[in-house]
Amino acid sequence: MTTRRALLARLLIAGAALLSGPIGHCAETRAAGLTLGPADSKNVLVLHASNSVQVFRGVLEDFSRLNPGVRLEYTELSTQALYSDVIDRARRAPGAPAGPDLIISSAMDLQTKLVNDGHAQPHVSPETRALPAWANWRDEVFSIGTDPIVMVYDTRRLAPPRAPRTRRELLALLQAADQPLAGRISTYDVEGSGIGYLAATQDARLDSLAGALLAAFGRNRASVHESTEQALDKLERGEITLAHNLLESYTRHRIERGAPLAIVYPQDYTLMLSRSAIIPRQAPRPDLGGRFLDYLLSARGQEMIARQSGMRPVGASVVPAAGVRPVALGVGLLVYLDPLKKRHFLDLWRAAARPPGPQRN
Repeated sequence: MTTRRALLARLLIAGAALLSGPIGHCAETRAAGLTLGPADSKNVLVLHASNSVQVFRGVLEDFSRLNPGVRLEYTELSTQALYSDVIDRARRAPGAPAGPDLIISSAMDLQTKLVNDGHAQPHVSPETRALPAWANWRDEVFSIGTDPIVMVYDTRRLAPPRAPRTRRELLALLQAADQPLAGRISTYDVEGSGIGYLAATQDARLDSLAGALLAAFGRNRASVHESTEQALDKLERGEITLAHNLLESYTRHRIERGAPLAIVYPQDYTLMLSRSAIIPRQAPRPDLGGRFLDYLLSARGQEMIARQSGMRPVGASVVPAAGVRPVALGVGLLVYLDPLKKRHFLDLWRAAARPPGPQRN
C-alpha cells in the first residue's frame, strides 16, 4: 500500500472511530462593521460575530429600533479570530472587563470550547429556557439559528442533470473521464477556517467516503476558500464550477440577487449547523449582551433572522427533515479540538487534499 493510500485508510478509520437605519440615529458602515444608535449613549453594546454585515444588517437595525437608547457597535470577524481574541484577552488581562458583550459564531465547536474552558458566563431567561435541549448547553452557549451545509454550482457551466446529489455522485463526477471539475472545484481551507474544520471533521465522522473524496479533490487540483462569501465570489466570477460545504443562508442571498447559482442539499445527509452565541466572561455589559440574545431568541427576533439573514429559526429545526443531521451543542464537539487529534486530522487532510505537485490557487 502506498504512503498516500495508507494515510487515506487511516483517515477513514479515524473518522469512524471518533465519532434602512432607524430614524434619528446615526449609522456608519465600515468594511467589516456597523455602528447604530446615539453617539453619546452611556449604554454601548459591543457585538463581535462571523455573520456578514450585509446579511445581518436588517436584524441589527430592528434591534436598534426597539432599543433607541442603545449604541450598537458590530464588528465582523472570522470564526478563528473570534475564538483567538477571547483567549488572548483572557491571557493579557484575566478577569478585567474588556471586549465584546456577545459573540456569535458559525464555528459552534469553538464556541463550545470557550464555554468548556471557562470563558463564558451563564444567561437564563424565558427565551433561553424555551430552547430545545440540543440548542442550549449549560445555559452558556445557545443556538440562535441553523444553517444547512450545502454544495453550490454554477448553472452556466454545469447542467442541472449532471449536478451531484450525493457525495458518491460528487466523487463520480470528480473521477469522470472528461474531468469537468479539474481545477474548478473549491472546498474550505480547514487550517484557516473554524467552520471549515468543523464541517470537515463532521464529514469524517459520518461519511465512509470522506478519505476518497478528499483524495479526489487533490487529484482535481481543488482550490480552497476561507469563507462561504469567498467561494460564492469565485463561483460568480466563473473561476470555479462547484463549491463544497457552503452555508445555505449566504448562498440564498446571492441567488435572490440574480446570481446564476444552484444549491444542492446532499441526499445522503445534509449537516445542519448552528450559529451560536455566548456572553464572554469578560463582557463589560453582559446585561446588554443578554438583552440582544433574548431579542434574537424571541418570536420577533427569530422571524427577523429568517427574513433578513436567511438562517432557519431554531424552532423550525426541532424536527429535522429526512436526511438532515443537526449538530448538537455539547461536549461531542470537543473531540476534534483535542490538540493531538486536531494535528493528526490536519496532517491527513493535507496529505489527501494537497498532494505534492504543481502549485494551486
